[in-house]
Amino acid sequence: MNIFGTVLDKAKQAAIVAAVNTALGYLEKDPENNIPKLMDLVDKAVPEDWYVPQRTSIRNAIKDKNSNWYKLLLNIYALDPGVRETFFRNFIVNASLKGSALQEKVAAENDCNVPWAILLDPTSACNLQCTGCWAAEYGHKLNLDLDTIDSIIRQGKDMGVYMYIYTGGEPTVRKKDLIKLCEMHPDCEFLSFTNGTLFDEEFCDEIKRVKNFIPAFSLEGSESANDGRRGDGIYKKVLHSMSLLKERGLPFGVSTCYTSANVESICSNAYFDTLVENGVLFAWFFHFMPTGMNTTTDLCPTPDQREMMYHKIREFRATKPIFTLDFQNDAEYVGGCIAGGRQYLHINANGDVEPCVFIHYSNCNIKEVSLLDALKSPLFLAYHEGQPFNKNMLRPCPMLENPDKLEQMVTEAGAKSTDLQDPEPASHLTEKCEGYAANWTPRSEELWDKTLEKKKAANGGVLPDMTFLRKSEKGKKH
Repeated sequence: MNIFGTVLDKAKQAAIVAAVNTALGYLEKDPENNIPKLMDLVDKAVPEDWYVPQRTSIRNAIKDKNSNWYKLLLNIYALDPGVRETFFRNFIVNASLKGSALQEKVAAENDCNVPWAILLDPTSACNLQCTGCWAAEYGHKLNLDLDTIDSIIRQGKDMGVYMYIYTGGEPTVRKKDLIKLCEMHPDCEFLSFTNGTLFDEEFCDEIKRVKNFIPAFSLEGSESANDGRRGDGIYKKVLHSMSLLKERGLPFGVSTCYTSANVESICSNAYFDTLVENGVLFAWFFHFMPTGMNTTTDLCPTPDQREMMYHKIREFRATKPIFTLDFQNDAEYVGGCIAGGRQYLHINANGDVEPCVFIHYSNCNIKEVSLLDALKSPLFLAYHEGQPFNKNMLRPCPMLENPDKLEQMVTEAGAKSTDLQDPEPASHLTEKCEGYAANWTPRSEELWDKTLEKKKAANGGVLPDMTFLRKSEKGKKH
């Protein structure tokens, strides 16, 4: 997520970049003793009114050497020094400081969203057949050629985008091209969702050599919960891949889809402890989405299960040394839906530019239009004008919790299904979500009201500004 969503003048931006670089150098000298002093150094270099609540939160989190955040930072400093330095430069300086300023400028000039990250599918091919996987809709024979991916990245960098995330299919089917792209764009950070079954010694050595590639392994709870959806033996293969990376001091995370069948397993202490013990630095959690003509809502978590997920993630975030995000329940931190180019977009292996990786409709193809023109296309502008889709940040999605809005946007934009196997009309998808939305709404209202009350109580009885992490609204039509 982009946490630097404010346009900065060049002098202020340069000062902040210099402060970050100084702070990173200071940490390198003696991380164990200097981590608690980090924010004191930052305070001296950045504007006094710059993200005061966030700086205070970070200060409080890292001053205690027994805290989970202090331990997480120490784990980061156990990584290969060259890989760590590259990550800090590409992620913090390029993507989140320099890049954000340019993103804001291009967005304001063109009155459209400009993303912080671009998700793309190098291939639709995959060596597994996981239950409920939406990626299978695209078929298994599509590929974005190397030149097309290179062009996407070059266009993205012209708009300030330095973060690229591979989805699929299974991206590591094309290991050599992924490494080649890291070489071609050493100023970018590349993350890849992966089933983790194709990692070997040679590939891990190449990852260490290029320094700017981070895997996020698909893992879904205990061995039985994971293999029940992904196939026998997959859990052990993922843990083996993790061990290969850990031996080389390389960073990696996990991506977990929570469903009605596995939510209890992934909410357990045992699951989180297993992740930490195996060297996982971050965990991204995604709600099951009923995308596809033949997909039902049976795997969607119940309101009780989703609320349990809401509480457990917050509990573990405060107690486990691992960075976690729940993309359905954490919308309050990013101001709602982040799709449609607001923070990210998705380009599938056919070249279709989609607002969301989970919602397969498009009105343009990257082989026919520029990236900027795609962001100015009718469907993307509908997202731009409609976000946030709900004031309740526990109902952020235009499909899952506000299905009427998705159907309206797709219809008015003249967008088409990108499912090449069995195209799904928007009305069919949104009809499936209506029951889920109706069941979740009363529970989400109750939870959101409690969240607001807690924020007011912590802020002296005044509700704090909830939009500090959103990108600038300058130029946005109302």
